[in-house]
Amino acid sequence: MPRVLIPLAPGFEELEAVSLSNILRRAGIEVVMAGLHPGSVCASRGMVIVPDTTLEQVMHEDFDLVVLPGGLPGADNLRDDPRIIHLLQRTHEEGRLVGAICAAPKVLAQAGLLAGHRVTYYPGALSDEALAGATASQSAVEMDDRVLTSRGPGTAMDFALALVEKLLGRAKRDEVERGLVR
Repeated sequence: MPRVLIPLAPGFEELEAVSLSNILRRAGIEVVMAGLHPGSVCASRGMVIVPDTTLEQVMHEDFDLVVLPGGLPGADNLRDDPRIIHLLQRTHEEGRLVGAICAAPKVLAQAGLLAGHRVTYYPGALSDEALAGATASQSAVEMDDRVLTSRGPGTAMDFALALVEKLLGRAKRDEVERGLVR
């Protein structure tokens, strides 16, 4: 069964993190939510989440996908943490998937992982400089090889379902989606 890491930084977008975690778990995927620091993490709109573990405890484990929720200042906090940059680069170099939603594609840009890919993101979250070598899209979800991106809170469910499909196939996605009564 695939393993997915969702790092949580102070100021993350709760709708994105919870939607991703919930839908991936509905598909039977092992999801690990890891805080950048020990203890609970306060989201961008005041919700408090207790992660499963800390980033430090899972830093050297392998995940099939590392996916970043957006939100501000959450995405900036992820971008500014060298452990996250290293983890994304290592995951991508080893042929596994990296993903980000909303403002979090800026973290993929910081890690040097956007060039040569179609990417989507929250309007204004990426500068022309950060996009250098990438093709910007206004699609809700972009699944370009091993770089997976989405636009924002309103696209979180679509993104999560696309991740289920990428990891487990169309039949599993359809099964999960039927259960959501969409």
